[in-house]
Amino acid sequence: MLLSMTGFGKSTGVYESKKVSIEIRSLNSKGLDLNVKIPPTYRELETEIRKIVVEYLDRGKVDLGIYIESAVNGSNDLINHELATKYYQELKTLNENWGEQPVDYLALVLKMPEVLNQQAPELSEEEKEFLLNLLIEACKKLQDFRKTEGQALASEFTTRIEEIRSLLNRVTDYEQERIVTVKERLSKALKDLEAKSIDDNRLEQEMIFYIEKLDVSEEKMRLANHLDYFLETMVTPLSGKKMGFIAQEIGREINTLGSKSNHAEMQKIVVEMKDKLEKIKEQVLNTL
Repeated sequence: MLLSMTGFGKSTGVYESKKVSIEIRSLNSKGLDLNVKIPPTYRELETEIRKIVVEYLDRGKVDLGIYIESAVNGSNDLINHELATKYYQELKTLNENWGEQPVDYLALVLKMPEVLNQQAPELSEEEKEFLLNLLIEACKKLQDFRKTEGQALASEFTTRIEEIRSLLNRVTDYEQERIVTVKERLSKALKDLEAKSIDDNRLEQEMIFYIEKLDVSEEKMRLANHLDYFLETMVTPLSGKKMGFIAQEIGREINTLGSKSNHAEMQKIVVEMKDKLEKIKEQVLNTL
């Protein structure tokens, strides 16, 4: 199944007094470019978090954020309110008794011992399992998003490939006309030269050689094969890079077809093919 590299996944859960939310966003990238935003509480799990993301998402520019908020109203374990209030009252009283100018009491209080609880609580095995399961859930949701986007990409690719195939079939309409035109142009050029002695056999050989150089049978066959190969590869998992290589080969055959066309209508067809292929290349960059 075709997958897009664009996706979003979010999971939320509650562990004891904490509400934890995990958000993952991904965009296209040649490899895995992972940017994580983890609160200090879960910093020790960063290695395991990265392993899970690599396992589920393979590649892409991925932004991962873990957010914690209290699930209990009014609780705050970061600041010791009672102790901070005592420090504030003592400092203010001293300042007034000494007749000093008012100062930033908050800044002073926050520097006092034990006002801030800076020591992160030790994670239990249960909480580690809770968080990692929450992460897996977010990754799976992002995968589902990628699958939905991938279905749209598959439809787009199929449409563009068949458009190129239809244009390729139109080339046949002008091939014989082109050969006749070339012969007429060469004959007219010889008459204009008023050549008195022409070796007809040599002329015929040169004309055959010239027409063979303009033959596009091989290019048509290779291009048709590449179009088939692209569609076959599209159903293979994680085939985005390979599809990009095939698109390059399609482009080479279209370019060669254009250089050998020597016909206005065929060149218009080639331009349309290039336009369809360019749209394919743009979307391939976003294919996993």
